[in-house]
Amino acid sequence: MKTLHRARKMRESLASRRIRCGEVLGRLRELNPRPTTELEYTTPFELLVAVVLSAQATDVGVNKATRRLFPVANTPASIAALGEHGLKRYINTIGLFNAKAKNVIALCRQLLELHGGAVPRGREALEALPGVGRKTANVVLNTAFGEPTVAVDTHIFRVARRLGLSRGRTPLAVEQDLLKTVPDTFLRDAHHWLILHGRYTCKARRPDCPHCPLKDLCPYRQKSRDA
Repeated sequence: MKTLHRARKMRESLASRRIRCGEVLGRLRELNPRPTTELEYTTPFELLVAVVLSAQATDVGVNKATRRLFPVANTPASIAALGEHGLKRYINTIGLFNAKAKNVIALCRQLLELHGGAVPRGREALEALPGVGRKTANVVLNTAFGEPTVAVDTHIFRVARRLGLSRGRTPLAVEQDLLKTVPDTFLRDAHHWLILHGRYTCKARRPDCPHCPLKDLCPYRQKSRDA
């Protein structure tokens, strides 16, 4: 009997979170009907490279580098032809550029050898590429190919927990919670809305609670002290 009661309580909690999540994303959609990544790209391959370069770097910094790189080399073959040393000349303003250059060159060669130079549309094949983890694969699947995935970065991890949309303690746990909590109609764009909200409003150190459009929906304890 206790187990049944506990299960019902969990179901009710999930149902309640889904309703509030729909309200949260509905408001964010009103403010930004067509959200997208702030990384600049024109092809799935350019997006893949940009996301690999963005690890522990800002989108602004990555865009500055790719504005120099992509006019010169923006295909697996042309970037592979640069070699590591040649690639570093274009991305040396980005953090960890030595490791990233190594991964991008290896990634390009693997795309050429195994995928005919095309970016694969399957998660397993994407995650097998050098420098590509689950988050990067999710970004490419969602943004380049329209798959309903959620790429959990530090912003989404923070925002989802503050809003009470997830109790997960790891990025994967938060991703799994959001896939259950986000209503289907919002799933395609949910991670863009949540990333942008975390980047510009629900910031890590000083969240702008007084001007937050979600303030009345948010259970974040610090809110009342910041407001």
